[in-house]
Amino acid sequence: MADPAPASPALATLEAIWRYPVKGLAGERLERVTLTAGETLPHDRRFGLLAGAAGGADSSGESWVECGQFYALAREERLAQLGLAFDEESETLTITRHGRQVARGKATDPVGRSLLDQFFAAFLSGSPRGTPRFLAGRQQPERRVNYTDTAEPTVSLLNLASVADLERVARQPVDPRRFRMNFWLAGLAPWAERDWIGRRFRLGEALVEVVEETARCAATAVNPDSAERDLNVPRLLQGGYGHLNQGVYAIVREGGAVAVGDALVAA
Repeated sequence: MADPAPASPALATLEAIWRYPVKGLAGERLERVTLTAGETLPHDRRFGLLAGAAGGADSSGESWVECGQFYALAREERLAQLGLAFDEESETLTITRHGRQVARGKATDPVGRSLLDQFFAAFLSGSPRGTPRFLAGRQQPERRVNYTDTAEPTVSLLNLASVADLERVARQPVDPRRFRMNFWLAGLAPWAERDWIGRRFRLGEALVEVVEETARCAATAVNPDSAERDLNVPRLLQGGYGHLNQGVYAIVREGGAVAVGDALVAA
């Protein structure tokens, strides 16, 4: 009987898992998650704040909407003042500001969304983008709609060594939370992820295929603690490296459990 093939060595270790229930708002740090083939990280960008000036955008929740139609940090840094917690079982969203609850509602219920609408209308009052509408993407088994930046459902991978190298260029700390990515990876060489397009990897029990790099926008300039626009990350990337990319998008090809501490292995 032939000896089994040796296991591939680990390329990196999963340092953190983040999801962002509401597009443009704060994330939640998780210890584990179960991925499904062809879908995003569960509840990631499930909701969004559709700009009142977004003419022609589908507000039914039945189809993906382009990211520029939503309120987001790229134009509204004050959104970084808000924290959130999403309870999956009750589908209740709690919004906080400076640690104090300022709004709460069942995000999938018309009454709950109305309460959230009222809060965000007041919070974003004066914006030239108009009154926001709290939007919930359809989450039926045969079709799930999440408002990620890519039309095809993806998860995102961040190489922490690349962030550390950007700190060298910036000459100051760069918080990885600025990049709003799902999986933070430790133990890689800086910018190793730029060679991953088209490659497949095992992350925990899941199989993912890297499909494109993540071009960074003005949202990354916003400090996640102070809500101030204090670091021009796109300019640093362009000036230091000649590109605007930080991290990669991947499609989940096979689902499975993923937990902090799991290895990333070439498939």
